[in-house]
Amino acid sequence: MCAFLSFFVVFGFATTVSCRGDLVLSERAKQLPPVCASEIYCHGTFLHTIQMAGLFRDSKTFVDKKLKINPEEVLASFEVLMNSTDQNPSRDQLAAFINLHFEPEGSEFEEWDPIDWHSNPSFLDGIRDTNLKIWGNSLHEAWTWLGRKIRDDVRINPQLYSMMYLPNPFIIPGGRFRETYYWDSYWIIKGLLISGMHETVKGMLLNFLLMVDTIGLVPNGGRIYYEKRSQPPLLTPMVELYVNASGDIEFLKQNIHLLEKEMDFWLQERTVNVDGHRLIRYDVKVGGPRPESYKEDIEAIHHNPDLEAQLDFYMNIAAGAETGWDFSSRWYWNGDIQTNLSHVRTRDILPVDLNSFIAWDFDIMSRFEKQLGRDNASVVYSDLYSEWKTSINAILWDDEAGSWFDYDSAHRRWNTNFYVSNLTPLFVGCYDPKTVHHEDVATRVLDYLEKSNALKFPGGVPTSLMQTSQQWDFPNGWPPLQHMLVMGLDKTGDPRAKELAFDLAQRWVFNNYEAFTQSLPNAMFEKYDVTVVGLPGGGGEYDVQLGFGWTNGVVMDFLVKYGERLTSVRDAKQLIWSPSSVSVGVGAGATFLGAWIGLASTRFYRQLFKSDHKMGGIHGVAEAIQGLIACVGSLLVATAALFSEKDTTKRPTSGQTPQSSPIRRTKSLPGFLLFQRGSKGDEEHLLRNRAISEECSYSSIEE
Repeated sequence: MCAFLSFFVVFGFATTVSCRGDLVLSERAKQLPPVCASEIYCHGTFLHTIQMAGLFRDSKTFVDKKLKINPEEVLASFEVLMNSTDQNPSRDQLAAFINLHFEPEGSEFEEWDPIDWHSNPSFLDGIRDTNLKIWGNSLHEAWTWLGRKIRDDVRINPQLYSMMYLPNPFIIPGGRFRETYYWDSYWIIKGLLISGMHETVKGMLLNFLLMVDTIGLVPNGGRIYYEKRSQPPLLTPMVELYVNASGDIEFLKQNIHLLEKEMDFWLQERTVNVDGHRLIRYDVKVGGPRPESYKEDIEAIHHNPDLEAQLDFYMNIAAGAETGWDFSSRWYWNGDIQTNLSHVRTRDILPVDLNSFIAWDFDIMSRFEKQLGRDNASVVYSDLYSEWKTSINAILWDDEAGSWFDYDSAHRRWNTNFYVSNLTPLFVGCYDPKTVHHEDVATRVLDYLEKSNALKFPGGVPTSLMQTSQQWDFPNGWPPLQHMLVMGLDKTGDPRAKELAFDLAQRWVFNNYEAFTQSLPNAMFEKYDVTVVGLPGGGGEYDVQLGFGWTNGVVMDFLVKYGERLTSVRDAKQLIWSPSSVSVGVGAGATFLGAWIGLASTRFYRQLFKSDHKMGGIHGVAEAIQGLIACVGSLLVATAALFSEKDTTKRPTSGQTPQSSPIRRTKSLPGFLLFQRGSKGDEEHLLRNRAISEECSYSSIEE
């Protein structure tokens, strides 16, 4: 049954986009550099043919695989295949070709146990609630299986990999994100420092600094197909976290020139002028699709035959990925909930959070330079900080609304929709406490928040109030956004804002804790649905991911800050919205059996392969066994749901806002994961898993 369904999902998709030949580009696009030089992983006929064939559920799967032989030999062999099939190989032939010439994704890594990880971390002593203390220890333990070290063969034979060689071990986000990522690492480093793992943090920072030294920027992530785009510029704040925790001034002295080099990149490559004020934007100049989302990008724009429009789309979609918010209604040309990804106009938007981050960088750099006795450089960065603070206030602050807003430079107007990012200046402190009318900014912002209706949800604050299919919109809450909002409100010093900050931290912690305890196996997720308590978020280009680096770091920081007050006990007054109750009934036995199979298979797999960096045939066999068992478990759980779930909640249609219809069901989860029946009263969760065909289509064609 599962194999049958997998066949239709993986191999039965009939795209209207031809996979023959190469991608057709405009003349202007041909003048731009490719995403990277590799004709295997970044551009060209081979990549186009493989990705458009739809061999994998996730386009990233292919570009993360390792070559068995040199790329020239693979391309020559591919040319023979194309010539022998009249340029039209079947999916079976392409699948066989991949199996013959590539190893599974994850082949870049070797075993690594962090030497600075120790049991019984001291931060647990400050947590009053026993359940949260046990949970905090589990988050601390997660660093041991989220750690990765790149094999030396990547350095010796870089042509065989899409992975950039980095000499020091690092912590990954988790799931499909097998490599180091830029802005995720700020919150990962927060958590690592709480765990006392200074050496691991130092190594991660040295990796980022090496990237700045060699390619001129910190890329989106540690793959060659990311090298033309960055992410929110948080390297300087990461260094500040490390130096403050370790006192390692020598590290700062040795690397300050590379921090300056990254600042130069943003100033030279991403700066625009608006009415005499300099601000920065996300802007990636590439002439084709993102390799890791190749098929998705082409399908989003193929309806438009205008090659220039296609080029604009490719640049805007890559810039959207550079934002870290991939994707959101923030980047639509008019912020319209009815718009789709083909209307992304990221390069026109001057974002509040990005400009706040760069101002923060300048402020920290000024203090760094002063600390090192470099007074002239300190003044330069102090002046840049003052300039950016003035620009943010002049262009992005709306005094009538009492908030900052992204500015659309093409249409010369604010996007006045609610986004958590609107309030980033509170987090970095780049604002004057009083408005031009001498009103308190904290009071104005609190009034704005209350009027926005963004505070009414039990699981945290939604990323936006826009009901779209994108993951950085309603109803998802994201860990870094919750952290910046909570800490920003707390930093104002306003008593009302500080109490709201704690309340939001409590909601977020409880949401994360419930999802952790109600999932089998216990899991942390990259994002959560804030309209309920205890369920992960959905939407976007890929399934919800487990791990999860920045989620763990944010919760750990909240546990440190509010450990004496946070509780794992449900507060009914906070839960304004709740999902409909479900009864297990006839399906109880099947649910339990599905839970047992999913848990047993996953724990066996984790024990056998602590991480995904084992190589060889046994790796593929174990994955196949796990996928098969997980699929069976998923079928059993869904059977239980069909018999037992009573969903009386009205679901919003695309385009509805939460005011008209508050509950949206989360996207289905990986087949081995399910949510138990709740044990704390009226809010009981059962895995909402209908898309069995999607869950049974495993990502690897080796099966």
